[in-house]
Amino acid sequence: MANKLMFNDVDHVLMTSTVKLHVGRYCIGNKHGLLLPHTITPEEYQHIRRSLPHATVVQRIPEGLTCYARFIACNDHVALAHTELHQEVEELLNDVLKVEVFKPKDPYSYFSGTYCALSNIGALIHPHASKEVLDELSENLEVPFEAGTVNDGSVTLFPGMTVNDWTAFCGSTTTNAELQVINRVFKLRK
Repeated sequence: MANKLMFNDVDHVLMTSTVKLHVGRYCIGNKHGLLLPHTITPEEYQHIRRSLPHATVVQRIPEGLTCYARFIACNDHVALAHTELHQEVEELLNDVLKVEVFKPKDPYSYFSGTYCALSNIGALIHPHASKEVLDELSENLEVPFEAGTVNDGSVTLFPGMTVNDWTAFCGSTTTNAELQVINRVFKLRK
């Protein structure tokens, strides 16, 4: 019952799973589309498809390429991806999510995906990202980047939170200090 109270101001929250697991690490999406793991069951796929607007493209990531979703963070305009992103996945990002793919220089590449939360307003990234990395990513992705953590110091941001332009959902162990950073970075509280 307490969880329901937290969603009062949220327009739509879809409770679902992929391969009987919570949706998350192997799914990537934005307002244009949603890429799902190839292992999603037909029932799960249909539930998601029926729950999203008709104009939203829903597509499976081909077998053998699902793991690449962990190395991508995206908003409605651009995707931050690992340098070695498979070409077929890059094409899916272009075609389904309608984003330009930015693959940073090799030393910064590991900051994509698991270590980044990205919206159209801002981005939170691994706390060890240098000022040089923050500046380069801010310039190339055209949103301000800031270093931070979630879930009481966890550097793995993507499994610990999800964000869009008006709200963020974080793990229950996220501290007040972390929430203040998240609110500031994504401009969630006016």
